[in-house]
Amino acid sequence: MRKPEIFQLSVAASFEGLTSKEKLYAHHTARAAWHGTRIILRQVSPEANDIFDFIIALHHSCDGQWEQLARRAQVDMTEVEKFLDYAAVFLSNIGNYFGSGDQKFHPDISPDDLEKLANCDPTRSQIFAKVRDALFRPLPDSLGVPSDTSQSTYYLGDGTLDNMDEVSAVSKLMESSNIFPENTRLRKSVTTEGGISRRAYAILQASVEEDETALQEPDHQSANGTRILLVRGDHKEELKKISQSLGQAVKYAANCEQQKLLSGIAESFSSGDLNAYREAQRVWVKDKAPRVETVFGFVEPYRDPLGVRAEFEGIVGISDPERTKVLHRLAEIASDIIPQLPWAEGYEENNGKGPFEKELFDIPDFASVQILAYCSSLVFPGINLPNYNDIRQEDGFKNIIFANRMIAESKRARGIHMIHESERKLFQEHRFTAYYIWVVLHEILGHGTSKLLQEDSQGHFNFDREHPPLNPLTGKPIDSWYGPGETWTGVFTDLSTTVDECRAELVGAYLIDVAEILELFGCTGDSEIKPADVVYNLYQQLGVDGLRALENYNPSTKKWGQAHSRAHFGMLQHMLRDSSGLYKIIHDKESQTLTVRVNRSLLQEGKASLGRMLLRLHIYRCTADIRSCREFYEDLTTVNEEALGWREVVLMKKDSPLAFCHANTFLQGDSVILREYEPTVCGLIQSWAERDV
Repeated sequence: MRKPEIFQLSVAASFEGLTSKEKLYAHHTARAAWHGTRIILRQVSPEANDIFDFIIALHHSCDGQWEQLARRAQVDMTEVEKFLDYAAVFLSNIGNYFGSGDQKFHPDISPDDLEKLANCDPTRSQIFAKVRDALFRPLPDSLGVPSDTSQSTYYLGDGTLDNMDEVSAVSKLMESSNIFPENTRLRKSVTTEGGISRRAYAILQASVEEDETALQEPDHQSANGTRILLVRGDHKEELKKISQSLGQAVKYAANCEQQKLLSGIAESFSSGDLNAYREAQRVWVKDKAPRVETVFGFVEPYRDPLGVRAEFEGIVGISDPERTKVLHRLAEIASDIIPQLPWAEGYEENNGKGPFEKELFDIPDFASVQILAYCSSLVFPGINLPNYNDIRQEDGFKNIIFANRMIAESKRARGIHMIHESERKLFQEHRFTAYYIWVVLHEILGHGTSKLLQEDSQGHFNFDREHPPLNPLTGKPIDSWYGPGETWTGVFTDLSTTVDECRAELVGAYLIDVAEILELFGCTGDSEIKPADVVYNLYQQLGVDGLRALENYNPSTKKWGQAHSRAHFGMLQHMLRDSSGLYKIIHDKESQTLTVRVNRSLLQEGKASLGRMLLRLHIYRCTADIRSCREFYEDLTTVNEEALGWREVVLMKKDSPLAFCHANTFLQGDSVILREYEPTVCGLIQSWAERDV
């Protein structure tokens, strides 16, 4: 495993700008966020919580004085440093699988040397005995549908996903029982009575409260009966601590919206009922421009092989007023930009936005924040929430950009070896500006646009059923839409997250040459970084990211381990096929180098190609056309022999894993103090040890 590249998420200046009340609110919500750590560990792998305990126990055994431990155990310090690298990456990813790519990683220290370190204390020795095998076991090596090579703790018991008809029946029963899947896991068990096998599925629901309710009892006259239970109480200890911290935070809330928000989230964590959580999300959307922003819940379904069950996430950020002003100005003109998107072309109706876009684009809350706490397996540069489409369409959404995360990462352009040596300096200089604008557009106009055409339970349609809109891909009236109770994730299942991210990435890339957008971010003909520089850099990034994506492709299973990576590869493939000479990928097999060259004179052709891909994905999404979408997207993201050759170089020159070092807050009497840590492996481990989770 490569030595990690560690970045400090500095937040001290923003934190000191808060009032005493705001600091207390930030402290208690940050504590709530970090208390979700063990939920995430449990969602990652069976061994992750024990490995976490082992790392923290070793730290405490020497009080972070690792050289002393090395001498005591008679282990060479270079071996200890290999373990520290592993520990830092494990803690930053909250588990022993990379948050980006879902591939397992292992410590480079030998098992015997690690055992010597553990044997310096009987307690640590006992923990090590529990995790030794799992730490070094090569398989499973990825997260996904349970098999010999992959695993998922969202699906417990032998063969839980072997019979998809049964799993589908469980999903339909959950839907009819008004049980949302995001905060659940599924466990299958088989018992034998009188020579007859009986199957049972337990829907494990995250909640503080515990009980068991039979949703379906089998007909015991039948040999094929399946029992389905709702079992509440999953992650109960962590959710109890989270709710307690949220209860403390309520005392320091800035307004009644924040009080209602935190109380509603705590109620949903207590009962497991996501209807309470959904109502809290409606309140969250209305809490505009808070000084301290928070996100809690079972949010992103990236790691569920079925794309519906979600990882816990807890985020606390402090508003960055200057950058937020620019983002708010973009939000104000966003409605005028939407008619420039491909699906609006040629329409005058709906203010030039056409039938495949919402009638009203409410100006969303769009904030730049400095991360105080981001408890998740993956720290994203920006988010757009909530993920419930009905809430987005009825109440709106929020966009959040994480400034200190983006600034930290921009210090080094990843994959820069794929840029020709003559262009690397400028690529690095222009990268942050292009990347920042791309992410901003991805969030507000990527995730913030589109209208799902739907029939509701009363037989009403949100479009003219008698004169349905023409499908721009076929020129004929649309012939598919979402039926009563159907959702985007439910219809598109395993493709939903990657297609949604791809569509958002395409929107950002498609619009990045719009002059009024670039001007907002200071890119004009008179600026140091010219508009043309930003656009060129973005197309270079698209090429590099499309190739780097291959890190997260598993040739043995032919599966993608990360939604964004699959999207980036698909975008590059589309432009390679659909534009003549925009990209040239130079693979020198002798020197094992890979170079991306972009023909600067063909950038408009690149935009047209992106537009054609974007139009397809958008219309498939709006009309629930999963069949056409699957055919198109799976073909684009199939990795052929040439791409497998590219992958060898990508892996050989893979960048060091990213690790982010967060601050901690502590109560000191009635005051809150902030502690930041050195961006080193030891500093990162210390930050986690002092988090006391």
